[in-house]
Amino acid sequence: MTLLVLRRFLSISPEGKVPLAKVDDKWIADSDVITQTVEEKFPDPSLVTPPEKASVHTHALCLPFVHGSKIFSTYIGFLKSKDANDGTEQALLNELSAFNDYIKENGPFINRKDISAADLSLGPKLYHMEIALSHYKKWSVSDSLPLLKIYMKVHLSLLNCIKLSFCESSLNCYVL
Repeated sequence: MTLLVLRRFLSISPEGKVPLAKVDDKWIADSDVITQTVEEKFPDPSLVTPPEKASVHTHALCLPFVHGSKIFSTYIGFLKSKDANDGTEQALLNELSAFNDYIKENGPFINRKDISAADLSLGPKLYHMEIALSHYKKWSVSDSLPLLKIYMKVHLSLLNCIKLSFCESSLNCYVL
């Protein structure tokens, strides 16, 4: 990333958050808020996640859930870990495996065949998880989780297919 692009990016998102979307001349740097804004601006087809499926998204982001998945918190634990033998990598693999199994039984999306706000919120987080862990830990999602890998690829390709006027090629941002 060139210094000029970095300065432009930080002028838009001082905290350095991505993804980033420009909606009606306002920059938004939070995937949940971006998803909510897209739902409000383009309500058809609806992206609302049915309540019975919303819990999958909630537990994946580390909020209490009966079945126990905590992808985001275990990702952060592994990312911050300095001890390769502390179990944080295995904890993350367990959570990713649980999500892979959920997709196997219910997929290809959280709401079965229909993409929903939960997918649009979780997808970027999984993408950034893989980028950060690749960079800092030389780690990638295991081939033993094929449905999770497909879920991540499909999500990224959907964003690319939407053609939301991507800005600066080295930034993860969209203009609606």
